[in-house]
Amino acid sequence: MGRSDLEEIERRLKAYSGDPRWVQRQVARERAIRQRRIALASFVSLAVIFAAAGAWTRIGGSSSPPGRAGASAPAKQAAGPPKLPDGGRTILPRTRVVAFYGAPEDAGLGTLGIGTADQAGRRLDKMAAKYRADRPVLPAMELIATVVQASPGEDGLYRARQSSELIGRYLAAARRAHALLILDIQPGRSPFMREVHAYARWLREPDVGIALDPEWSMAPGEAPGSVIGSTTAEVVNRVQAYMSQVVKKHNLPQKLLIVHRFTTDMIANARTLRPYPGVALTVNVDGFGDQENKVSKYDLFSTRKPGRFNGFKLFFHEDSGLMRPREVLRLIPRPDVVVYE
Repeated sequence: MGRSDLEEIERRLKAYSGDPRWVQRQVARERAIRQRRIALASFVSLAVIFAAAGAWTRIGGSSSPPGRAGASAPAKQAAGPPKLPDGGRTILPRTRVVAFYGAPEDAGLGTLGIGTADQAGRRLDKMAAKYRADRPVLPAMELIATVVQASPGEDGLYRARQSSELIGRYLAAARRAHALLILDIQPGRSPFMREVHAYARWLREPDVGIALDPEWSMAPGEAPGSVIGSTTAEVVNRVQAYMSQVVKKHNLPQKLLIVHRFTTDMIANARTLRPYPGVALTVNVDGFGDQENKVSKYDLFSTRKPGRFNGFKLFFHEDSGLMRPREVLRLIPRPDVVVYE
């Protein structure tokens, strides 16, 4: 986190804490927890998940081609253009998306990985029901599809991809839950566009979107955990342009693109983010802490710009005093996307 980020958060939080050192302690705690998660992700991907389900491709590998065993069949659609799980063609601002984030087999990678995908879907449905205050709610499963790694791997990219078999299993579970599937990308040193293209087969489905995790986007010479990563508005706009082309070519419903953010420089030149047809761009305010810290970050990063939407992330275990749905809905503006990890 840069000095300007710390000073801005300190200015906003002084009224709550009365002690500037409190902010530094919060930042240090957040960094330490995230570093431990990298090690956990590497251990789980190389041991637990591989042994339990053969779910990962080798580091640097690509998703299996369509038609392989375990791959999900295309969504069954009634006559007419493809639709979203609730029968609509637009996601935002028509609905509010409530998502569970994570990867399978270990709670340390997020709540989506607790139990089976169907069990997560049932928990998700109960949580989503609490957000139907002012508009319909569309549940979503945010599956970490590209997972950052502590070691560089054979190709030096510090990332591993989920297999098509596992993605297909989660897509099938999402459909049984009438939910979206969002493929989250923690790219390591791999370019975001390379990872997005790796999931092209899935983006042709009407109910699959993308999430970008710039925190784990490393420049050459950087390693995950040693620095907090970042991306640029130019990269985000390229991803949007590609998704917009997919939507137009296949006459698909609107797609959700989530970009996680918890520092000012996590998206360089953010003012140049622009809307693209068929894409609901949502900057999701990430980071854990107490309520005052989280609300301050949301005030700093939320926007009312046309064509842009706001997200808010909550952590079941790391947040101090987990905000209740009614408290989240008191944020101004009300979040369009709420993600639980």
